Amino acid sequence: MPLSQTSDGLTSRLSEWYRANARDLPWRRSDFHQKYGGWGVLVSEFMLQQTPVSRVIPHLEAWLERWPSPATMATASTADVVQQWANLGYPRRALWLHRSAIEVTDRHGGVVPRDVDELLALSGIGDYTARAVAVFAYGDRHPVVDTNTRRVLARAIEGRAQPGSPSRKDLDLMDSLLPADVSEAAVFNAAAMELGATVCTSRAPHCEVCPLASTCAWLLAGRPDTGDGRRRQAAYEGSDRQARGAVLRLLRESSAKGIQLDAVLPAWPDARQRDRAIDSLIADGLAEAHGGVLSLPH
Repeated sequence: MPLSQTSDGLTSRLSEWYRANARDLPWRRSDFHQKYGGWGVLVSEFMLQQTPVSRVIPHLEAWLERWPSPATMATASTADVVQQWANLGYPRRALWLHRSAIEVTDRHGGVVPRDVDELLALSGIGDYTARAVAVFAYGDRHPVVDTNTRRVLARAIEGRAQPGSPSRKDLDLMDSLLPADVSEAAVFNAAAMELGATVCTSRAPHCEVCPLASTCAWLLAGRPDTGDGRRRQAAYEGSDRQARGAVLRLLRESSAKGIQLDAVLPAWPDARQRDRAIDSLIADGLAEAHGGVLSLPH
């Protein structure tokens, strides 16, 4: 059946399902928006990149209590920002968020912009985050496509088990499905993400409770294995990422004076990997070395 003949029913069924089943998450509450505005949404989107919701929520609350606006965070030291990021992973996000706070303060009077191009000009913000802030903070009409949304589109519309690599086609397809009404478009954006996160999951989709089951191209085809061309992330155990995390954790737990370089994980099983981790943290601006002492950046 042509997409034009199915899209209205798909969007209405999915939005109706979302209104009845959406998780109660902090960034979806009206009081959250009243208190933190676009800044709260921006921080949540930074934290949610490649990190489960359950881990993000306590960190988000602590972060916004400490820095409730871009202006308050702009005055923070890099060391404080990295320390506060704690074990969220991918700590360069903390540096980008810090830079974004400074840019919002300097360029936009401390108010997170709603224009997608202005959002894209901020540090660490790509297509997804820019549109997510414009839609979920300001209610504008844009297609918002994350990994979960791409999987829903791949299965329900294209009949594929897994999405391919991200491309402009994802935005175009989502845009073709968005309701014309601005508020309904925002609901549908959130609904597609929610379905992918809770029902149309990657490994064990719950097709028996999916609101799109009656028209899902993949399900109607018998859930064929159409392959998975997504790039696989290397295992964490024994990786350079694990070594970086161990060094950074040690620095967060040390005093502000830092730690002698020869005392940084002396028992790490691969000394060259440890040294690579230290060098890469310094190169990324997440650590500093002076006079034989390694510390968080000042």
